[in-house]
Amino acid sequence: MKKLLLILAAMLFTGAMQAQVEINDVDVESEEEEEETTEVRAEDEIDFTDKDGNEEIIEFPAAMTYDLDSLMNLYMSKTYLATPGDCQMTNENPEYPKEVYIERLQRIPSVMELSYNDIVQRFIDRYAGRLRYSVSYMLGTFNFYVPIFEEALEAYQIPLELKYLPVIESALNPKAVSRVGAGGLWQFMPATAKQYGLTINSLVDERRDPVKASYAAAHLLKDLYQIFGDWNLVIAAYNCGPQNIKKAIQRHRAARGRTDDEAMTAEDKDYWQLYPYLPAETRGYVPAFIAANYIMTYYCEHNICPMRTKLPMQTDTVVVNKNIHLGQIAGALNIDIEQLRALNPEYRHDVVPGTTKPSAIKMTISDISNFIDHQDSVFNYRTSDFLTNRAVVDVNDDLPTFSRSRRGAYSRRSGRGSRSQRNARLRRGRNSGGGGGGTSVTIRKGQTLSEIAKRNGTTVAKLRKLNGIKGNNIQAGKKLKVR
Repeated sequence: MKKLLLILAAMLFTGAMQAQVEINDVDVESEEEEEETTEVRAEDEIDFTDKDGNEEIIEFPAAMTYDLDSLMNLYMSKTYLATPGDCQMTNENPEYPKEVYIERLQRIPSVMELSYNDIVQRFIDRYAGRLRYSVSYMLGTFNFYVPIFEEALEAYQIPLELKYLPVIESALNPKAVSRVGAGGLWQFMPATAKQYGLTINSLVDERRDPVKASYAAAHLLKDLYQIFGDWNLVIAAYNCGPQNIKKAIQRHRAARGRTDDEAMTAEDKDYWQLYPYLPAETRGYVPAFIAANYIMTYYCEHNICPMRTKLPMQTDTVVVNKNIHLGQIAGALNIDIEQLRALNPEYRHDVVPGTTKPSAIKMTISDISNFIDHQDSVFNYRTSDFLTNRAVVDVNDDLPTFSRSRRGAYSRRSGRGSRSQRNARLRRGRNSGGGGGGTSVTIRKGQTLSEIAKRNGTTVAKLRKLNGIKGNNIQAGKKLKVR
């Protein structure tokens, strides 16, 4: 069975079980810091009131806010996914007593702690309710990727339930890019990706390669486990970085009056005890992961039907040692270029840089045979149209007929004009605040008050006072005074 699943993957892309836990309710150090770590757009967050009546805002992982239409427009979705056949999808989401959720989480075969509490319940409700059609899509898409994920995780002896991390990281979109620059199925930041052997340059982004990125992610998860020794802290560190987890541990220990000389306790590595000291998105990250494990296991109990996966054609790779454009292959061999792009998402501009180093191209078996039989004509197909970077160029040495003095005068005039224009632009920038004489910025999509405050050396409280804002909601495209 495993061999069959691995073949399917190649066709596309060559138990500690715990019950309910209580969240440690500890005040964070300062009100302003709390604002800066929890502020996001309203549609990206949930308001939560704990058992003691304390209110907080919890951020959703970015993948829980993706538009389903954009996912369905991916080539693999349009080509190899179909609406469920014998399963009738409805909008009815049954509600169960919390004891049912606790018991179901305990039944999932896991070496990780998949605990239940009210926050986990809110994330389960989100997946089973508003995101139920996205879950249907991901259940179908997951068939493409699960053999790749499991093989990479097993290679590093990582719990297989971590195969659901890409569900909350990217919604299983290999081309997903976050607003902070994380990319691919596993949402690697560029520096971390390079640290774990993934190539990123103007032509190639191996974060998009499902196989290479999965092995890099498994390696990173292994390293994080060697640091923290707890899988919930590992996935929290995967989200916000190990330094933020270490800071949370230090703050928790300080709140308990523990010194650096005292040994670490189990409580010091308990995600739910560290919860109040974590960044806002990370507070929602582990609950989202637990909810993803739940919904990908118990989707039938919530009337969610997986999209049907159609069997794709078998693929393999061919290695080239000189540059070639996917458009050359598509044109010369009469292949759908969208298929080539879907099979080779790591090539950012359709250029395979074989001259830099031998590079692999994924194609169907029949197309590879055709490529090998006609590779000379493929490499020569409309080369000047597709590969426009010239290796050698001639310099135009036809000198203008006007005199040297005139050339010099022209250059000086041009230079004075350029400096004048630059000075005018600088003056306009300094006075962009309008009649108030202050400085304003234009709010970009996805920005928060916290981000704008940090960029401009001010605080959220000052921005609110200066602009008469109550709450956290700001609108992209509007001007915001920062001075």
